[in-house]
Amino acid sequence: MDYFNALEEILLTSEPKDKIQKFKIFYKNFLNNNFMFNDSYEPYVLDKPSYFPFLQIVKPTALPPIKNFNTIEGKKYLVHTILHIEYSAIDLALDAALRYKNMPIEYYKDWLEVADDEIRHFLMLEELLFELDGKYGDFAVHKNLFEAMEQTPEFLRRMAAVPRYLEANGLDQNPKIMEKLKSNRDAFNLKLLDVLAIILEEEVDHVKKGDTWFKYECERLNLEPESTYLQIIEEVFPGSTSRKMDLNFDARKLAGFSCNELKKLSKKEDCN
Repeated sequence: MDYFNALEEILLTSEPKDKIQKFKIFYKNFLNNNFMFNDSYEPYVLDKPSYFPFLQIVKPTALPPIKNFNTIEGKKYLVHTILHIEYSAIDLALDAALRYKNMPIEYYKDWLEVADDEIRHFLMLEELLFELDGKYGDFAVHKNLFEAMEQTPEFLRRMAAVPRYLEANGLDQNPKIMEKLKSNRDAFNLKLLDVLAIILEEEVDHVKKGDTWFKYECERLNLEPESTYLQIIEEVFPGSTSRKMDLNFDARKLAGFSCNELKKLSKKEDCN
């Protein structure tokens, strides 16, 4: 199996069922060491997200806020929003495993494992959406995660901006959604809470993988990680280092963030 070309085909596949089926075959071959790296491979040009053909894409400001978790329509919209994040995360993981050549084999193992996790998250959420007689594509979506991928083709910036910033933000937001769901413990919300708990636990590991490879590259380039991280996220997400962030300190510590970083991002004097 030609690792890079096969993975590119999967990433560019739009239909979720087809993408997931192709990945399962690919991942089995990878785990069985049935692949080869083609050194002449050149990564595809990022120009539009894989979901472009079947989703209505709008600006984030055009989307309604997530606020009513107690109506069927509100539940649908919430699940659909998280589902889209997970589908986008599949592509982010696949691109990370595809775009960067000549990395240690552990690097490719890590990001394919992340892709496999994100697929499982997607399928769990899709099943819940089906329970509500909904489907992926019922609501418009934004492409913020794709744009972050588009803006960070360089390895160091990708590891800082995607797993260590965007995915880390998910560690902060997930518990807030879970708290709101707990205010109405109906049967559906309990199922969704179980899924979100799984996602939160596994996303800590995903951010940790990003942390590991970000620091790997900083060491290789003889860069100081904390100042380099703050510089990159400010360049990619202007204003991100000046605003006060409400952080999940416990999860971020497990994912590799230092106390000093947490204090700077949260504008707090301690990180307890």
